[in-house]
Amino acid sequence: MARRSLNEWLSYQERVHPSAMDFTLDRIRVVLERLGALHPGAKLVVVGGTNGKGSVTAYLDAILRASGKRVGLYTSPHLLRYNERIRIDGAEIGDEDLVTLFERIESARGDISLTFFEYATAAACLAFNEAALDVWVLEVGLGGRLDAINVLDADVAVITSIGLDHCDYLGTSLEAIGREKAGIFRPDRTAIFGSFAMPQSVAAEAARLGARLMALGVDFSFARTADGFVWVHGDTMRADLPEPALIGPVQFENASTALAALDALGLLPDEQVIAQGLRRVSLPGRYQLLPGAVDWIFDVAHNPASVSALVATLTERPALGRRFFVLGLLNDKDASAVTQVLGSVVDAADDICAVTLAGERGRSGASLAELMRSELHRAIQSADSVDAGCARAKELARAGDQVVVFGSFLTVGAALTWHRLYCGLRN
Repeated sequence: MARRSLNEWLSYQERVHPSAMDFTLDRIRVVLERLGALHPGAKLVVVGGTNGKGSVTAYLDAILRASGKRVGLYTSPHLLRYNERIRIDGAEIGDEDLVTLFERIESARGDISLTFFEYATAAACLAFNEAALDVWVLEVGLGGRLDAINVLDADVAVITSIGLDHCDYLGTSLEAIGREKAGIFRPDRTAIFGSFAMPQSVAAEAARLGARLMALGVDFSFARTADGFVWVHGDTMRADLPEPALIGPVQFENASTALAALDALGLLPDEQVIAQGLRRVSLPGRYQLLPGAVDWIFDVAHNPASVSALVATLTERPALGRRFFVLGLLNDKDASAVTQVLGSVVDAADDICAVTLAGERGRSGASLAELMRSELHRAIQSADSVDAGCARAKELARAGDQVVVFGSFLTVGAALTWHRLYCGLRN
C-alpha cells in the first residue's frame, strides 16, 4: 500500500477524533508514554497566554540559538505551511519526516483517538526527543491546564498576558482565564508572568501549586532607551540591548519576558549574544511590514487586546497617506470589541474592508461590515474573500499609503500568499 502523503495525513487527522477540541490529558499522555517521549531529555520551557506567545517563543529560540544551543520550537497555528509548527535549530521539519512521525504515532496509539492538535504535539515531542536538543520551547495551543502540552513538566512556565479570548472554553472573566492558563505552573519551579496587568488568580494558582512566581514590573523590568532597552532582574542587568527586530511597543515586554525565562533556566547569555538574537528574530504575521511605494502590514491580531497592541504600533508609526484596513474574523471572536479598538486609530479618510472567511467557524464579510457600520457610524466595505479584499486595496492605494491586513491566522495567511503572487516586493 502506498504511503499517505502529508496532506492525506492531515486530512485523516481531522476525522479521527469525534470533536476538534477535547480537553483531557489522558489520551496524549498514554501515547507519549508508549513512544518514549513523555520525559524530555532537555530543558523545557512552556509558553502560554492570550497574546504574545508566538513572540516570546521566537525570542527564546533566536537568543538560545545565538548562544550555541540546539533548540526545538513547537508553535501553533501555522500561517502558510503545517511544517512551520515544528522547527529544529530554526529549520522547519520536512514532509517525509512528518509522515514517518505520524506513522509511528498511528502505530503507538492503538485504539486511542487523538485530536488534530494532539497528533501535532506528539509529533513535536517525538521529533525533539530524538534530536539531542539542549532546550525545548513549546507554545500552548489553547488555555493551559488541559492543553495537550501540559502533560509535560516545564522547567520554566511562562504566561505572556491574559485577555478575553476563547471564552467558551476558558471562562468569561480575566480571573477565570488566568486560573486556566496558570495550570502550566509546577511546584518548586519558576513561573513567569510577562505583562503589567496580572489577574489575582494567576498569583493564587502559583501559590497553591508551589511555583516560584516572577512578574514583569515586580521581579524583573525593562527601561526603553533612545535606541533600545535595558533589562533588570535583581542584581542582574543587561544594558545597551537593541530594539527587537519584531516591531511594536509590546515587543519590549515580550523580549523582557523571554530574558526572564532564560535567566530562570540559567541560560541567560551576555549582551552581545542577546543583541544578536534580538536582531535576528523573525515571526511572520506579527506586524510584518513589507515596504514599498505602498507599505503592506500583516498582523494576526484577532481579539481586543491584540488589536490594541496593533493600534499602539500604528500610532507610533503613522502613515504618510491613507490607510486601507482589510479585516477578517472568525465567527467566535468579539467583533464588536475589536471594532471599538480599531476605531481609535482610523481617520475619516481611511478605508475599511471586511472580508469573508470560509469554513465552519468563518464569518461573512457582509455581516462583519454591517456590525462595524453600526459601531463606527461610517462606511465599511465588504468583500467575498481575502484575495478580493487585498486586490481592492491594491487598486485603490497610492504611493505613501498603507494597507493593514489583520485578523485571523486564516486572513493573514491567505493575504501573504496573495501578496507574494500579485505584489512581490513591489506595490
